[in-house]
Amino acid sequence: MARPRSRPDRPAGRDEFVELDWDEVLDLLAAELRRVRAEHGNEAIFGGSYGWASAGRFHHAQSQLHRFLNLFGGFTGSRNSYSNGTSVVLLPHVVGDADTVLRKASSWPTITANTELVVAFGGIPAKNVFVTPGGITRHGTPGHLAALAERNIEVALVSPLRTDLPPTVPATWYPVEPGTDVALMLGLAHTLIAEGLHDLAFLDRYCVGFDTVAEYLKERDADWAAGVCGIPADDIRALARRMAAKRTLVTVTWSLQRIRYGEQPVWAGLLLAALLGQIGLPGGGFGHGYGSMGDVGDNGPVVRLPHLPQGTNPVRTFIPVARIADLLLNPGDTYDYDGKVLTYPDIRLVYWAGGNPFHHHQDLARLRTAFGRPDTIVVHEPHWTATARHADIVLPATLPLEREDFGGGRRDTHLIAMHRAVDPYGEARDDHDILAGLARRLGFADGFTEGRTAREWLVHLYEKWRTADAPGFADFWAAGGYQLPPGPTDFTLFERFRADPDKNPLKTPSGRIELASDTVGGFGYDDCPGHPAWLEPEPSGFPLHLIANQPSTRLHSQLDVGPVSRASKVDGREPVTINPADAANRGIAAGDVVRIFNDRGACLAGAVLTDAIRPGVVQLATGAWFDPVDTPDGVLCVHGNPNVLTADVPSSRLSQGCAGQHARVQIERYAGTPPPVTVTEPPTLAPLAR
Repeated sequence: MARPRSRPDRPAGRDEFVELDWDEVLDLLAAELRRVRAEHGNEAIFGGSYGWASAGRFHHAQSQLHRFLNLFGGFTGSRNSYSNGTSVVLLPHVVGDADTVLRKASSWPTITANTELVVAFGGIPAKNVFVTPGGITRHGTPGHLAALAERNIEVALVSPLRTDLPPTVPATWYPVEPGTDVALMLGLAHTLIAEGLHDLAFLDRYCVGFDTVAEYLKERDADWAAGVCGIPADDIRALARRMAAKRTLVTVTWSLQRIRYGEQPVWAGLLLAALLGQIGLPGGGFGHGYGSMGDVGDNGPVVRLPHLPQGTNPVRTFIPVARIADLLLNPGDTYDYDGKVLTYPDIRLVYWAGGNPFHHHQDLARLRTAFGRPDTIVVHEPHWTATARHADIVLPATLPLEREDFGGGRRDTHLIAMHRAVDPYGEARDDHDILAGLARRLGFADGFTEGRTAREWLVHLYEKWRTADAPGFADFWAAGGYQLPPGPTDFTLFERFRADPDKNPLKTPSGRIELASDTVGGFGYDDCPGHPAWLEPEPSGFPLHLIANQPSTRLHSQLDVGPVSRASKVDGREPVTINPADAANRGIAAGDVVRIFNDRGACLAGAVLTDAIRPGVVQLATGAWFDPVDTPDGVLCVHGNPNVLTADVPSSRLSQGCAGQHARVQIERYAGTPPPVTVTEPPTLAPLAR
């Protein structure tokens, strides 16, 4: 499919498409790639592929596209992720690297055997643990959560949502005001120090910067924290004392760093764990991401699976992933990132295969404008997502069930032989076949395919990967999979560092945990000082706090038009959770279609009432396919995508991470007949004038 650029009098994403045959569209696209490279250089091409497109390791859309673009001369890429991009930048400054915390968290068997108290900031939401990148065959986390209850391990749930912990796990619920976890953490820390409950020996041997944070904490006691976070001061002090008296795990979900100043809850959580002196001890210390992804705390195999090499990108220009709209709208502008000053290049062609920015990005009205600026937007898609509808060239790509591959997730127990279940629909082609066709036209087919078909690539990558204990490819394929060697069962984050910090120093300047960082402080960022801090939220005229969290009925936006996701809708729209008191004040009843709005846009949703949410807070999951209607008041998503409401601002100048978890809004009962949801209807196809 292809179409001309949007005219000024037509909204982006509303133009008709023209059907072309494969030879025509690949010739057209190859010519456009040559033109952009000749006129603007490879830096003007943005390779926007971003995750979750395929469970397969060979037909991994990002790997296929990046390999192609690298052979074409390179591209501007992105770094980090929307999921935990703030933490990925902060953690190296505090504990030396991010991978250790995010990928080597203390194992669940170690926790259930040794922990006495879990303090879960953001909870441990079970809805998120059924996925990992690449898929998952063994769902262990629900059983580990059940073990917490069986062993009577105390859990303190710190979240505005009671649903952020399974109801089968008994817990004391601290319904904190959204975005104020840091204030609560600082109040707990003050109590520990004021009552002499902190571990000075640990702080002296394993940390630097304690004196700095102790000075900062002097005026941030439990009474101050209570006034900010809404938890009574006596409850804060009592929790701090229980934390000091027990083997305590302090855990922070990824959601808490997807807000403005998102570095602070992660850093303050580490501070709390350090004050307790239990980092590196079985069942104690710090965790980041339990309940955010299925592999956090998993004790499955640690094996890198076969994968397609991407090669090396000759272009060094990049953006933090959540700055895509800034990139497209502001060529030549400079911005801060992790102590550097970088410049946005002038992007003329965006090539996207895998992922859907109109799901995971913020302020979708702004993103629509941004997508109108480049000369050409190219998308590989099986579905008419909002990203496809806003593209110029849409190439129909196959689904995982329509191709052969091998799959497996992080710490998964098996490498799976993914047999093709059905033939490709219509004229759909897999990403490898599409890109091989382009590579032939551009003169580097041999480099891209290395003379192999997709099946031959599977054989080659598998045989190159397998050890002597693994079967040959033919036996593996016939058996349907291979069980990977088991990993260790019990392990604790930072246990080697704890055993001997001199022999096993962290990769920080001091070799220790940096409770205060001279490096970060030296950057001079007013939105991320050199130690954990409470930074006042920016004022808003809207009374309700919206939480835009992950859905329980789909993976991000995938399969939103499937039966499980559709069954959760209210009047065909995404459900919004409201406290009954807030609903009564607005004349809203369960099942009503409501309008949620702020100064960025509005969306429609179906009201669900529950007292398992803090008053003054509403919850609307991400992932409803963007279905915009242009109104005099701005963009209205009639399906319920919360990212018409979230602000396209970074967590801070340090990380430039995603801050899309929260927004301030108002909500009202929708008057009249709401516009229909149209996401299942394809766009208009115009005849080709020849």
